[in-house]
Parts: sequence; structure tokens; C-alpha cells
Amino acid sequence: MGQPMTLRLKQSGFDVAAYNRTRSKLEPLEKEGVQIVDSVTNLIQQCDCVILMVTNAEAIANIILTDDVKQRLKECTILQMSTISPQQSRTIRDEVLAVGGEYVEAPVLGSIPQVKEGSLQIMVGSTPEQFEKLQPVLECLSSEPIHMGEVGTAAATKLAMNQLIGSLTTAFSLSLGLVQQEGIDVEKFMSILRQSALYAPTFDKKLQRMVNLNFENPNFPTQHLLKDMLLFAHTAEQRGMDASLVQSVAKVAQKAIDCGLATQDYSALYVAVNSVYSDPSARKNKAK
Repeated sequence: MGQPMTLRLKQSGFDVAAYNRTRSKLEPLEKEGVQIVDSVTNLIQQCDCVILMVTNAEAIANIILTDDVKQRLKECTILQMSTISPQQSRTIRDEVLAVGGEYVEAPVLGSIPQVKEGSLQIMVGSTPEQFEKLQPVLECLSSEPIHMGEVGTAAATKLAMNQLIGSLTTAFSLSLGLVQQEGIDVEKFMSILRQSALYAPTFDKKLQRMVNLNFENPNFPTQHLLKDMLLFAHTAEQRGMDASLVQSVAKVAQKAIDCGLATQDYSALYVAVNSVYSDPSARKNKAK
């Protein structure tokens, strides 16, 4: 996500520099004329706003909350766009504010095609003043960024959305599997589903992947879905909620990962709930 976001901003006229802990990942951006920096401190020195799009809260801490970096955050705005928990986001905010910086959370719903179109759904947790100030950047990536409230509200909204991704995909995988096991025509099943109140567009988006057992070129990898399911479960439990459903989805995601599908599209949950195959070699043979 970071690469197309960087290109989108550059092509829209923003002065952009990029940093990645894995230098080789920056080569496509360098070929497009994006300025590459060799450290976070150099990035902060050159930018008024630093956008973060990384895997988890631990990665964020390793990038901006080390002692040598934190002292440079004064008057710098951190625009944090990764999926983390509300409490993690508030903790990072407090550390940034303590050294005189600004912190805004803005997790996104969508993937690379939406980045390129500028049609991401962006949820923002910030002060109203920060939201207004960052409008040019946000509107470059989203036609209608939404201010959810203070820091933590956007992070919680994003987890709520991703919980639905996991739960809906697992439920659809089960229903599709039963239909196939009973020899029912899949298209007849889908025609009924599409006309019902039960339908969600994600079902059609993932249908062919499941039927063809093709989970390559992922929009969202299974391992990232597992991370988000566990974050949601932990957050829900802190609020006194019953997180058993989400924990079950997490187990399904872990089973798919155990089948060698960690970096494949999360529609691979179909494999886990239907026990289509139990090892990567069997998967490859059947997929062919």
C-alpha cells in the first residue's frame, strides 16, 4: 500500500520523500523519481508530515519511538494509517505529544486499486483542526475522508470493518462449501443469494478465487487478517464483550496459514473451513 500511496501523492503535486527499512522495496519508487532517504531522522528533517503505512504497532514503535527519533518529532505531524488497536493508537499519540509532535490516525478501507483511483475510505481520528489541516493529503487518497472523532475512534472503526471481513468470508466459505459438497449448481446458489438481504458484494469478489483455489496476488494477506482478528478480540474482551466468534475466525485464519497460505489472499479461509487440502504441495496440485 505504501508504494502506490507515495506515487499517488507525487503525481498529485506533493513534494514526497520515502523511507523503508528494507531498501530494495524502494527501487520501484526511485525509478519513478521519488526522493529516497536512508533514515527516519532524515525523513523527519525534510517533511512536515510523516505518513506511516506499516504492519503493526510494534513496527511503528521501532520506526518513530526510538530515543534518537522521538527527540526530532517536535512540530512534526505523524499521520498513522496502519491498522492497530484503539489503545495502541492512543499510547503512540501520547508519546508523540510528549515530545511536542502531532499525531493523527487515519486507517483505510480498500486496497491498491482504490489507492490508484483515489477512492480509499479513510477514517480519521484527530482534533477537528487537524482534520481540516490535513484535508489536501486525505482528499488526494479519498473522495470523502470521514472524521470519526478523537484518536482511537478511527482505529476502532477500522477493526470493526476488518472483523466483518473475516466473519463474512468465513461464513460464505462454509455455505459455498456445503453447496459444492451437495452437488448444487454454484451459480444457482449465487443467483438466490444475490437477490436476498443476506448478500454482500465481497461474496462475488472472492467467489472465483475460492472455486479455482487461486489465492495469489492478494489484496489483503491472510496473515494480516489474523493479526486484525486478534486485535479485535483483545479490544472486545477489554470492553467486556464476548469475542468467541472472532476467536473462531482467528483459528480458521491460523489453519489457512498452517496450510502455507500466510501471504496469500484472505479468501484462503475457504481452504481451512472446507479442509480442501492439508499441505501446500497438495494445494498446488489441486489448483492446477
